[in-house]
Amino acid sequence: MALHVINEARRCLHCKKPLCRTGCPISTNIPVMIEQFLNGNIDEAGQMLFDNNPLSIACSLVCDHEKQCEGHCILGKKSSPVHISSIENYISERFLAVHHPPRPRQNGMAAAIIGSGPAGLTIAIILAQRGYSVTIFESHDRIGGVLRYGIPDFRLPKSILDRYQQRLLELGVRIRPNTTIGGALRMDDLFRDGYSAVFIGTGVWRPNSLGIKGESLGNVHFAIDYLCNPAVYNPGETVSVIGAGNAAIDAARTILRHGARKVTVFARKPLLAASPREVEYARVDGVDFHTCVRPVEIRPEGAVFRRLDYDAEGHAREVEGEDFLEPSDSVIIAIGQGPKDKIVSTSRGIEINERGLVKTDARGATTHPGIFASGDVVRGAKTVVEAVHCSKTVADAMDAYMQSLPRA
Repeated sequence: MALHVINEARRCLHCKKPLCRTGCPISTNIPVMIEQFLNGNIDEAGQMLFDNNPLSIACSLVCDHEKQCEGHCILGKKSSPVHISSIENYISERFLAVHHPPRPRQNGMAAAIIGSGPAGLTIAIILAQRGYSVTIFESHDRIGGVLRYGIPDFRLPKSILDRYQQRLLELGVRIRPNTTIGGALRMDDLFRDGYSAVFIGTGVWRPNSLGIKGESLGNVHFAIDYLCNPAVYNPGETVSVIGAGNAAIDAARTILRHGARKVTVFARKPLLAASPREVEYARVDGVDFHTCVRPVEIRPEGAVFRRLDYDAEGHAREVEGEDFLEPSDSVIIAIGQGPKDKIVSTSRGIEINERGLVKTDARGATTHPGIFASGDVVRGAKTVVEAVHCSKTVADAMDAYMQSLPRA
């Protein structure tokens, strides 16, 4: 692995205008990272990556690299691009293993972080490094949010998240697992107890439904629920997955790893929205694909689909009279998620849009003073790196807001 990474790093052309950095949503300084690595300064490279992107190791594994850094590499125009993700992963993994951050001097102010997904982890790390007393409120039993409960272990090992938890504790961050804000504790309680600012990073955990007959049957499950704990499900040997995104692919590959014999992904459009690389891996794993179909009903013996015909402009026309039943033991629905409303429904002054997403300004401030939000609960389901990118801005805004408050 190390030799492969070194060889890949040596292929870098060190372009004067690095398109790889342009293609990175968080503007990772890839040429400098590679130069430091090749010069033997791996600690400096790791620190640079972490400072720019606290979740760099996760992004090195789950980012859609072929559309981002690697997709913009100039070498990819005539041959294969530099495998930037492997280099970043090698550096970041070592840094996370050996780096033990010193506990910063406390500034006397406290911040509450609701949710420990990509956005919440980013905010917690940045604010803790700046001396704030940070408490994370996590509704699950472990930190990580979608990183732990929405991405399979074969894509993102959970041991990485365990290491993040240890680093958070070293920074002085307190973690309250199995704690939902909007139940026994409410937003007003946080301000009563001395938190100067609150961050909402609860993600999107309410699955979207198809709105067709049969969704409440016992052979139907939602992908976001299934991925949280696949071991408690018994989907059978033949499974149909309805969806076109990465969650559908993750569910299909996970189901095969838990003993299913045949898994088929059904999608409306000719091309899937999922990462092409993940689709390729799914095909290698044995997942079948059936595109240009729409589910119209789910029955105990499987789902009924209607064929779709697309014209040259990409408009779909339903083909009447060609509905077909796809027999299966279970049907998994993976057509996206929306936010749960527990916090909003039990708090005053937090406005949401028509999709139930929290309204914020450009710096993450909600319509309630002192409450900030970012990540999927604001923008809908997006990528990990996008959540980190916008959360860095929000961390700065929370810092500025808290510093502007009168001191007791």
